[in-house]
Amino acid sequence: MFDAAGFYDGIDPISYEGPDTDNPLAYRHYDADRLVLGKRMEDHLRPSACYWHTFCWDGFDVFGAGTFNRPWHALEGQAMAEAKLEIAFEFFTRLGWPFFAFHDVDVMAPAENMVEHTENFARILDPIQAQMERTGVKLLWGTANVFSHPRYMAGASTNPDPEVFACAATQIRQALEATHRLGGENYVLWGGREGYDTLLNTDTTRELDQLGRMLSLAVEHKHKIGFKGPLLIEPKPHEPTKHQYDRDTQTVYGFLSRYDLLDDVKVNLETNHATLAGNSMDHEIAMAFTHGIFGSVDANRGDPQNGWDTDQFWMEPLDITRSMIHIVKNGGFKTGGFNFDSKVRRQSIDASDLFYGHIGGVDALARGLLAAEAMLNDGTYEAFLKDRYAGWDDQLGKWIMQDASLEQIAAKVEAGGIDPQPRSGRQEMLENLLNRFV
Repeated sequence: MFDAAGFYDGIDPISYEGPDTDNPLAYRHYDADRLVLGKRMEDHLRPSACYWHTFCWDGFDVFGAGTFNRPWHALEGQAMAEAKLEIAFEFFTRLGWPFFAFHDVDVMAPAENMVEHTENFARILDPIQAQMERTGVKLLWGTANVFSHPRYMAGASTNPDPEVFACAATQIRQALEATHRLGGENYVLWGGREGYDTLLNTDTTRELDQLGRMLSLAVEHKHKIGFKGPLLIEPKPHEPTKHQYDRDTQTVYGFLSRYDLLDDVKVNLETNHATLAGNSMDHEIAMAFTHGIFGSVDANRGDPQNGWDTDQFWMEPLDITRSMIHIVKNGGFKTGGFNFDSKVRRQSIDASDLFYGHIGGVDALARGLLAAEAMLNDGTYEAFLKDRYAGWDDQLGKWIMQDASLEQIAAKVEAGGIDPQPRSGRQEMLENLLNRFV
């Protein structure tokens, strides 16, 4: 029998030891029960470990073979799937986190065709449910991998072949039903190849209509089976395709508006995808809240010297704090959380490295949360924003927004009653203020 506990020999369950600890296998800032702005830290962050990078990836990259030599990768079929499941839940429980997330192909035995895929995915659901009941670890979200198999080389929903669309629809139905059965709080529709490499062979109108149709079918099925959580789209600008249709939050909002999907679909934002789109993560979060589609976050980062999705643990204090301020002041997560779509480097081959990455990642989020709390409690930042826009709460601002016509506004200006004076935006002062708390 596979010995999951043996893989983690010498690694005790991770506990909070405070900022002065020298123990690299302990939390220095993530104290799950600490009250922050009236809510437990765990309930603010809702951390989730991802299944795919952590237990499926063997360290392979395009220049070389895998480096990790994980013992479960040497197994085959259902034995491999169940060993991987055991090792995963041993990891989740030692971390002490409340959630995990998976794609269908992450958890099941490999399949040669869709009939086999259906059988193998169904076969692993009872063991997953048993592990969840045994450990109390919950499912943040599930999804279908409709991008890795060669059939999806030209997309899934947006494929020129309707038979490929049908295969993707089958996987989405099965993964959505599995997510519902396992008590998942969200379902993600990640368009890994929903885009194009060249317009020479692409009909964008047809492909966007196909994508809209797939999401509409998923929404219809969500209601049919009684799934209460939102469906989430994960914006990404490019890689693997040159241009993804879901490139950033505002693009997704326009798409959802066009196909009348705003009531049921929100966004799962990834830090690395935001930067690949030329945006900051706090921008993406702010736009998601502004448009009412904020759902969940994949916490990772890219390397600024690399132009692709490197999925490193998110460790930049300023970026995290700015992002956390927007999340906290807008009410935080409802069903989402911080899912660690992050992976250790190819040279980080030991079991302990998996823990170092996740400990450091959640500690960085905890520090950002505490910094956001301190900055918001200080009041200077919020008071500045209120004062900066105060005119819009006065008589003139309300009149412009609610009653005035363009002619009336112009007449008021032309009569000489308005003479605005420039006011400083105080960017440097606010940046200094942020640094005080980070």
